[in-house]
Amino acid sequence: MIHRLLSNKTVVICLFLLAVVGLMGVFAPYLAPHDPNLADVINSLMPMSKEYPLGTDHLGRCLYSRLLFGIRTTFHYSLLTMLITAVVGGLIGAISGYVRGKVDSLIMRGCEVMLSFPYEIIVLSIVGIMGPGMGNIIVANFIAKIAWYVRIVRSSVITFNHQNYIMYSRTVKTSQRFIFRKHLAPNIASEVIILATLDFGWIILSISTLSFLGLGVQAPTAEWGAMLSDAKEVLFSNPEQMLIPGIAIMVVVACCNLLGDSLRDVFDPRTGQKEC
Repeated sequence: MIHRLLSNKTVVICLFLLAVVGLMGVFAPYLAPHDPNLADVINSLMPMSKEYPLGTDHLGRCLYSRLLFGIRTTFHYSLLTMLITAVVGGLIGAISGYVRGKVDSLIMRGCEVMLSFPYEIIVLSIVGIMGPGMGNIIVANFIAKIAWYVRIVRSSVITFNHQNYIMYSRTVKTSQRFIFRKHLAPNIASEVIILATLDFGWIILSISTLSFLGLGVQAPTAEWGAMLSDAKEVLFSNPEQMLIPGIAIMVVVACCNLLGDSLRDVFDPRTGQKEC
């Protein structure tokens, strides 16, 4: 599996790009030439130069510095949201599929209610009720996405529960913890990883969209969606202001989608059979 993972060029390139972006956010205080929130109206809308690698915005703030610090808000918080949702949703789905009975019915009815509403409507409703802020955005995306993980993991657990090796383990009185840790968890992990990778891009778009609408990160905090919102003030006179955060969002989301599709090919056992 590791060999197939490393032999897939798309996986390697996407992982490399995402790792570089994540590390740039971690070391943003050392890479950024200026304070991202420092306004200098005298130097507003400056072109690209050695002092300002990507120019300045309408308030004279360094776009390169804001782009780097925006990684911490857009990329890192999206990663945190994705990890929390995948772990909690996977755990609930595994319990639902393994225990069954009334517990399973109760969890599934809750998931059906959540899945009956569009993802965007749930996020906007929760943020509208709770108010703007990154913490509320994380809660909203968690609630909107968790039902998908529960349903997928539950289906996988039910499928693998009827495999011969798991039925044999129960026959010889193997502990439930051992069965889950050695047999079920490795089998459902691949599906959770694929879904989480694809959701990573959706969460980035969600955070950027809410910030663009004024419901997410509040000024003057650097965030890619907020940078797009600021750039619309000078859209016709300086359209390049929107290109910088727009391209950053497009590249990261595209990497997440390509990585998810490629991981699905790598983890799909039928692909391995075809190659053999």
